[in-house]
Amino acid sequence: MSYTLDGWQEPTLGENLARAGVERRDFIKYCSSLAALFAASPALLGSGTRASADDLDGDEVAETLAAVTKPNVVWLQLQECTGCVESALRSGGTTVEEVLLNLLSVNYNEAVMAAAGAAANDALDKTNEQPHVLVVNGSIPVKDGGIYCSMGGKSAETVLRESAKNATAILAVGACAVWGSVQGSNPNPTGAVGVDQIIKDKPVINVSGCPPIAEVITATIAYILTHGTTPKTDAQGRPLFAYDQRIHDSCPRRPHFDAGQYVRSFDDEGARSGWCLYEMGCKGPSTFSACPIIQWNMHTSWPVGAGHPCIGCTEKHFFDLYTPFYRALPNVTGLGIEATAEQVGWGLLGLTVAGVAAHAGATAIRHHAAKKAEDKEPLEAFGDPQPGDEPAAEPEPPDEVTAVEPPAEADAGEGEEV
Repeated sequence: MSYTLDGWQEPTLGENLARAGVERRDFIKYCSSLAALFAASPALLGSGTRASADDLDGDEVAETLAAVTKPNVVWLQLQECTGCVESALRSGGTTVEEVLLNLLSVNYNEAVMAAAGAAANDALDKTNEQPHVLVVNGSIPVKDGGIYCSMGGKSAETVLRESAKNATAILAVGACAVWGSVQGSNPNPTGAVGVDQIIKDKPVINVSGCPPIAEVITATIAYILTHGTTPKTDAQGRPLFAYDQRIHDSCPRRPHFDAGQYVRSFDDEGARSGWCLYEMGCKGPSTFSACPIIQWNMHTSWPVGAGHPCIGCTEKHFFDLYTPFYRALPNVTGLGIEATAEQVGWGLLGLTVAGVAAHAGATAIRHHAAKKAEDKEPLEAFGDPQPGDEPAAEPEPPDEVTAVEPPAEADAGEGEEV
């Protein structure tokens, strides 16, 4: 579909979308997808559960969003690579969300605005004087007076504080804006920090990812415009509608994890068969994001779908915590993750709840299993050994964990906390 983007010309957003050539049917379809996101990701998986009583359905979102008058939006790009705004603008085609993003960002967006120099600075200053939504890409360097990133003679910190003063909502978009990302990792030579380390008198919504999915960016802005408030967030300040489930829980490769079928090298039979990437360093079991549900580029693909392990980029400090990316780290957080990995990898489906709860015991199993895995081929599903394999004796579990028959109602394939 081709749309004519000519800025904000009509009184309301709906009229401007119509002017751009967006058909109402496409707009309703887009708003229905937003409504599904707002209702939290379990709705996308079929539970039908809404996040709260005031969530809107697709028609209500369309009606509310269409009636919005010209919003004032300041979109800053500080110490970053421009990947986050590119994620939104290069989504595979001129989509409804691209038109929406351009209309919402018409006041100030350094990546797409025609103005430069003094004219751009003047547009920023005038918008900062009015109530506006503030979107920030990039980290803020605070070391050495912030000399590592400046605009118009002002440090990134000064520009951020000026833009946040009259902001009605603040979005930190991307890993750089959330916590500093690569430049904020050890040894962090510029002293890079996230937006919420600078702005402490107002709530900051962290749309994490490197980069975040385009639909999550625009959906967060649309939520603010349709609900008149910011979305509910988790402990890291991320919108619950997009970050309330682990990638592991909705990954299409999860059945292979449950069956003990792991990729051990990028060109082995398991890789060609689409097996689980856990042993290649996939951080999906401890990463919260809607990647497997929404995906990128008009639902074309996502990293794990393309055969690459998740690196955990929606989690704070992922670059320091999760490297080296291509090795299954023994300290991946979460009792359920450790328990499932060992129940499946060893075939010890009878681990007791008490034994699983012992962190030291579970970690000891992980170390021992990782050592043995170096000399073993990928496992077939339980009961289906590979042709030519010698029957192998089941390894004895460490002393810290006792193998017993599980309760009848226990689901040994699931890695949930108990």
